[in-house]
Amino acid sequence: MTRAGGLFVAFEGGEGVGKTTQIAAARAWLVASGHEVVATREPGGTALGARLRAAVLDPDGAVTPRAEALIYAADRAQHVETVVGPALAAGAVVLTDRYVDSTLAYQGAGRGLTVPDARVVTDWATAGLLPRLTVLLDLDPRIGLARAAARSAPDRLEAASLDFHDAVRAGFRALAAADAGRYLVLDAAADPDELTAAVRRALEPLLD
Repeated sequence: MTRAGGLFVAFEGGEGVGKTTQIAAARAWLVASGHEVVATREPGGTALGARLRAAVLDPDGAVTPRAEALIYAADRAQHVETVVGPALAAGAVVLTDRYVDSTLAYQGAGRGLTVPDARVVTDWATAGLLPRLTVLLDLDPRIGLARAAARSAPDRLEAASLDFHDAVRAGFRALAAADAGRYLVLDAAADPDELTAAVRRALEPLLD
């Protein structure tokens, strides 16, 4: 799969951190600057992914941790091969709402499958494709979950325990600390416009 030519950026974080808002702002700025942009998400960035998303986030569903990890891997494999890879090959800027770090944090750290085990699954599903930049929007889960609850009824992951969400946050932060050169870690409690400006500053040198 050809990956050259484009720029791949992932937005990560727990529930209610504002990824959708920041992706929309980044996309608008990039398009206004003349860049071709593909904004997508996981799960759900493909027709298959939309069906998998409905299954794995169904609040009445019962999905084991290993099955959960494999469902996300199936979504990601389809996403990379049919959306992300072709867009990068065409020279586009790809902005994705969640990518491999979500599996490492949610299923690895949160579900206790261990990050190394989760990484094996994600590496195989993506053929090793990683973003050039990962924007981690970091927020206390209590704040994020309250934001999410104000927006809609909780899905299966949002309804998980606070211990789970605390472990997910710790997992994200550990990933960023271990590979600081690939991450932009932002306090998601800050003003959204300040976050947008910080994302723009990080993207500018990567666009040439």
